[in-house]
Amino acid sequence: MPDPVQVESMFARIAGVYDLLNRTLSLGIDQRWRKRMLRAAGEVRGRAVLDVCCGTGDVALLFARAGASVVGVDFTAPMLSHAVKKAERNGSPAVFVRGDAMRLPAADQSCDVATIAFGIRNVSDRLGALRELARVVRPGGSVVVLEFSMPPGAVLGRLYRLYFTRVLPAIGRLVSKDRDAYEYLPRTVLAWPAPEQFASEMRAAGLEGVEWDLLTRGIACLHVGRVPRTP
Repeated sequence: MPDPVQVESMFARIAGVYDLLNRTLSLGIDQRWRKRMLRAAGEVRGRAVLDVCCGTGDVALLFARAGASVVGVDFTAPMLSHAVKKAERNGSPAVFVRGDAMRLPAADQSCDVATIAFGIRNVSDRLGALRELARVVRPGGSVVVLEFSMPPGAVLGRLYRLYFTRVLPAIGRLVSKDRDAYEYLPRTVLAWPAPEQFASEMRAAGLEGVEWDLLTRGIACLHVGRVPRTP
């Protein structure tokens, strides 16, 4: 499991080039994936959204532009600093606070939607984090998870593995000057569970109606689960 201290240190080091690397390494596809995340959440205008592991704020700002009342949470101060600056530049009402995905600074059933994009892979206890996400969502609300995945198929799988283990770390080191960060990424993605397994973990956390959608031929996967309504 990822070590929280090492993860925080790593993201603090690359915060300044995080957005550039995301766009470069994904060829801009990551922005389309986040828009799919917004659509999966349904109508969010006037609804309360908690974006966990918010990083530099891309998801939080996207949901805020759609009319949601958004709070972004991350435990890496330099990432939050970039998120706040982006919100100020865009005149966004999104609010950003420092907090841990394992102990969210939010009351039980205090939001309508909880989101986490490319973050749950980095927590020390995945099931514990899912339970926290479910805890803060009102009955009938949604938990939306966007994460990298391994594409199915022998040929595409091999090409993707080659890109993730050879090409991506080289580009990451060139841009960020941080070798560890872009060797960590392929390690955690290659170890990520299949969609069926992660869906089972979401159910184990108390979510129901769990569905998933493979994006860009399985390079990423979008999972959605609902918090059960009170009988």
